[in-house]
Amino acid sequence: MALIVKKFGGSSVATPDKMRAIVQRVLKGKQPGDKIVIVVSAMGDTTDELVALAKQITSKTYGREMDMLLTTGEQVSIALMAMAFQEAGQKAISFTGAQAGIKTSDAFNKGRILELEPDRIMEALDDGNIVVVAGFQGITGHGDITTLGRGGSDTTAVAIAGAIHADVCEIYTDVDGVYTSDPRIVPNAKKMKEITYGEMLEMAKLGAGVMQPRAVEMGSRFNVPIHVRSTFSEDEGTIIKEDCSMELKQYLIRGVASDKNVAKITVLGIPNKPGYAYKIFAELAEKHVDVDMIVQSVRIAKEGVTDITFTIARTELAEAKDVLAGIRKEFPVEDILIDDKMAKVSVVGAGMAGHPGIAAGMFGVLGDKGINIEIISTSEISITCLIGEESVDTAVKAIHAHFFD
Repeated sequence: MALIVKKFGGSSVATPDKMRAIVQRVLKGKQPGDKIVIVVSAMGDTTDELVALAKQITSKTYGREMDMLLTTGEQVSIALMAMAFQEAGQKAISFTGAQAGIKTSDAFNKGRILELEPDRIMEALDDGNIVVVAGFQGITGHGDITTLGRGGSDTTAVAIAGAIHADVCEIYTDVDGVYTSDPRIVPNAKKMKEITYGEMLEMAKLGAGVMQPRAVEMGSRFNVPIHVRSTFSEDEGTIIKEDCSMELKQYLIRGVASDKNVAKITVLGIPNKPGYAYKIFAELAEKHVDVDMIVQSVRIAKEGVTDITFTIARTELAEAKDVLAGIRKEFPVEDILIDDKMAKVSVVGAGMAGHPGIAAGMFGVLGDKGINIEIISTSEISITCLIGEESVDTAVKAIHAHFFD
């Protein structure tokens, strides 16, 4: 007897036939007494199609109405999936995020789960149902529907698993686990058997698209093991958990990640006085623009003036430009430079701490390939370099070869 949450992505539920295949797989593996929650995304490319539909109406971003539109995709999926289970003779019921008790912040398109009240889910499970929940969505305290951002169905699944104290959260996707790098870039990348929450969180934040960072945070917070595996194979995938076996701890580097969704912004000639940097980043935060790498430099030749360079997601550039236009009106700056052709390449591994030479090895590889490093950022378990977008695939291949071949 086990309490299990299983999440299936858009490619896994793209057609009625694929939905029926999921039903058969779930029922085949279901043991007597098992209680199962299924979290699903919108079918196939439905979300992209809905976004394209909205663009035929307007070029503006209407956050609330966009969320109202996008959440219909998952609503279709849950209804069809519940019907498919019922057709197979299994009691099932579908819930939207709101019906499942998922309360979120007021940030449209980027909602964060604040609270999850799983009473209705547990009642339905106790009544013998397989519960099918819409991923990617929740509801605010004012009753407005919100979405959780790209990959938000992962977060929904792990949050539910934590709230109901599930034994495991299984993330079914079109890849069969977490690899040492993106197999589309590095064909000989190796599938990991296990990875820690910390390492996976760094990989996800730095561009590994197999998991949403917030989902990994949820897993760590509630100590829910996450099993990333393929919808189309019975093979074991990768387990994300608190700690790994002694054998795996011997690896200094666990993975090489990259992110092409990067823009670099440099604000030149800011007064070098208290409060000015705060003003810039506070207003970006108010617009829900996530800032990543930050470098501030003071000019020796011209005292009292500083330059600040930082990176954001390229998809948030429009919001950032609005903020910066307002900043120029509020206090004097010499210029604002924007480069939206940037990328990040990173190495991640808990074994890096206390082992000199990792950074030198990474920088040496980039130097040998003639790739210029614009910004360097480090944490206890990662090193990230900002480079030109045109060089990122070459960088990933070369760094992976240096540390893994």
